[in-house]
Amino acid sequence: MATGERKDPYVGYNFRLEISGTSVAGFSECSGLTFDTDVVEYREGNEQRLSVRKLMGLRKFSQISLKRGYTDNKDLWNWYKNVLNGVADRRNGAVVLQDEQHKDVLRWEWTDGWLTKYEGPTFNAHNNDVTLETIEIAVEHVELK
Repeated sequence: MATGERKDPYVGYNFRLEISGTSVAGFSECSGLTFDTDVVEYREGNEQRLSVRKLMGLRKFSQISLKRGYTDNKDLWNWYKNVLNGVADRRNGAVVLQDEQHKDVLRWEWTDGWLTKYEGPTFNAHNNDVTLETIEIAVEHVELK
């Protein structure tokens, strides 16, 4: 006998991206929501036990990688062009997971992001795949809300 309400997991295809408060639609893939904390091993000379203490070190946030079908919208390219020209164009944003009714349920908000990589489409006359552009955004901090 079930004792609580059933909660199904969310599906991975209902998501959107916000950059500087504006929704950027059409991404087919998002990865890189990976976070690590370094382990710092430390032992004082007068420790009785013969093992090290494990302290928390620096927190690290991976680059967020995004892919979308290529269109005539050049907003991402123009953002990367600023970086290429030496402009410190850092932006805040969020990866937003949505439920089946397209209501926001979880947000991974990132701060001080800038484009570290821009990859244009690959062309191949032997297939009919959609052309994709790929970007990577370096972020300084991510928070799940």
